[in-house]
Amino acid sequence: MTNRDDERPLIALVPGDCTGIGPEQIARILSDRRMASVARLVVVGDRRVVDRGARQAGVTLDLVEVDSPSAARFDGGAIPIVDLKNIDPDALPVGEMNPESGRLTGQTLARAVDFAKAGAVDAISFAPLNKQAMYKGGWKFPDEHKMFAHLLAHVGPFSEMNVLDGQWMTRVTSHVSLREAIDQISFDSICRALRLADATMRHAGIAKPRIAVAALNPHAGEGGLFGREEIEIIAPAVKAMQAEGIDCKGPYPSDTVYLKAFAGEFDGVTAMYHDQGQIATKLKGFNKGVTVTAGLATIFTTPAHGTAYDIVGQGIADVGAFESAISLAAVLARRQKAGVAPGAH
Repeated sequence: MTNRDDERPLIALVPGDCTGIGPEQIARILSDRRMASVARLVVVGDRRVVDRGARQAGVTLDLVEVDSPSAARFDGGAIPIVDLKNIDPDALPVGEMNPESGRLTGQTLARAVDFAKAGAVDAISFAPLNKQAMYKGGWKFPDEHKMFAHLLAHVGPFSEMNVLDGQWMTRVTSHVSLREAIDQISFDSICRALRLADATMRHAGIAKPRIAVAALNPHAGEGGLFGREEIEIIAPAVKAMQAEGIDCKGPYPSDTVYLKAFAGEFDGVTAMYHDQGQIATKLKGFNKGVTVTAGLATIFTTPAHGTAYDIVGQGIADVGAFESAISLAAVLARRQKAGVAPGAH
């Protein structure tokens, strides 16, 4: 079978921050080849980083260097890697935040984005990174999602979403202080979040997503007693989006809305701010959640957990969320190649 005949999506696998658990996660995933039926995986990164990851994981990898993902072969032999030769992992101590590692992590991701822009890969799935390290290393973005949007010259709404056991979680505000988040919650920002959530879930194959909208205040404001945002902002936005054909309901008290979602009453929840959704989903399944960058032309997925500096090199890093990230990237890539646009509504 030639690469052209192979219908499996071609996914760039990026090791993330080399001082974290990403390299050993990638090594373990590649060594057992469990994801080979899902996608064609090509590593984009420094071979020395992956080799150290293999030693940390206690596995052996047979790697072959290629100039581009489009030149890789997937005939059951060696694992293809585009060796960027840009990182000496021995110069970067494991298990701690390091600005130089952050700079190189961003550089590696940017090369993967270049391959995606050139059509050489169908999606990018990357291991955990450290936002502070990248920022201090010169990538002056609050998170990788905004960096991706910049590299793609994206215009329009985009956001990260979290996926856990088929449940899609998005939010109106993201990586800002809680004080800033409250200021950013508006009729328009809620509508943008709901449109993006609906479009992204449709792109993933949910024909008519059922979305619950979380309240901002305790007890959904208790009829205005604890705040009027639910009455004056959130409920009108929900009603407007219903009029556009989006199946959304709320606002529901945020301390119970996830019980409804996880019970199957909804396909996802739109929260008002970051931790409102993250606490619930990470308690539900810390090693299973996936983060996807919604709204961009290029598909990006990553495990929803962090670099786990405290367990680096012990060979115990769980790969469940990363495998789920690869599987989701493959689903989205197949649908995109079939003509379902990421922003389809």
